[in-house]
Amino acid sequence: MRFNKLDLNLLVALDALLTEQNISRAAEKIHLSQSAMSNALARLREYFNDELLVQVGRKMEPTPRAEALKDAVRDILVRVDATVAAQPEFVPAQSNRLFRLLVSDYTMTTLMPHLLALAYKQAPGIRFELRAQVTHPHRMLERGEADLLIIPTEFCSTEHPSEVVLEETFCCVVWNQSPLATGALTAEQYMAAGHIIVHLGEGHFGLEDGYMQRFGFVRRVEATTFSFVSPAHLLVGTDRIATMHRRLAQQCLRSLPVVIREAPVPVPTMEQAVQWHKHRTADPGLSWLRGLLKKAAAAMDEALHDGQ
Repeated sequence: MRFNKLDLNLLVALDALLTEQNISRAAEKIHLSQSAMSNALARLREYFNDELLVQVGRKMEPTPRAEALKDAVRDILVRVDATVAAQPEFVPAQSNRLFRLLVSDYTMTTLMPHLLALAYKQAPGIRFELRAQVTHPHRMLERGEADLLIIPTEFCSTEHPSEVVLEETFCCVVWNQSPLATGALTAEQYMAAGHIIVHLGEGHFGLEDGYMQRFGFVRRVEATTFSFVSPAHLLVGTDRIATMHRRLAQQCLRSLPVVIREAPVPVPTMEQAVQWHKHRTADPGLSWLRGLLKKAAAAMDEALHDGQ
């Protein structure tokens, strides 16, 4: 099919080329031979009268024209996919659809077991691909590589809709034989203790660290980790302290020799949201899954309350 003398199939090739910036990987991504992808690039260069990708050392880099095209091409393809692939209705019990979610290990540990259990009862044929969070998760939405993001509201993109799934508070966790394990934790003790914090890479830390900086608290950091789950494990046998999501801390009580103490400094409540691409708002499958996420959050809290 052609539009304004452009073979629209070439847009798929262009998207792969601009994403991968490598002919071999782009060809593999859309199941073409390397020679076919090279031919597609030649035709695209002729149509746009631009090199689009140029060799710089051992890698290819996009030209300014290619950079200008990248988001527009991806948006077109996502719109087409949302229109063509969307079904007029979604019947959970009959579906074998694959849902791709980006989640942190906090969400993986606390919420996902309940989501998958509920989904198994209602839609035993559906499949899940749970991926680790990345620095710019909304880009995966825009590239069509993720269906839903589950992230704090302050990290949500303003370009796409979202809704709150749950609210989370923070608390402190210490080894049960630490001097900090008895009595109320004071602000002086908190600030004097060695802390284990989460570092997510590229200058990003856990939300609680941002809150601390906002209120002018400077903690003595003795260890950093990439995982929200691990601080409770890492402080066992030490007098260190970790400020953690409360639901995660409550789960750690079941398997680790730790205790929870209330934070003696202000740590605001976190809102955890689900976000989806603006062109997929009418997708009945995603609407069903968003509703199931809220039910999973309720089931999670019920299980914690019952001590299960």
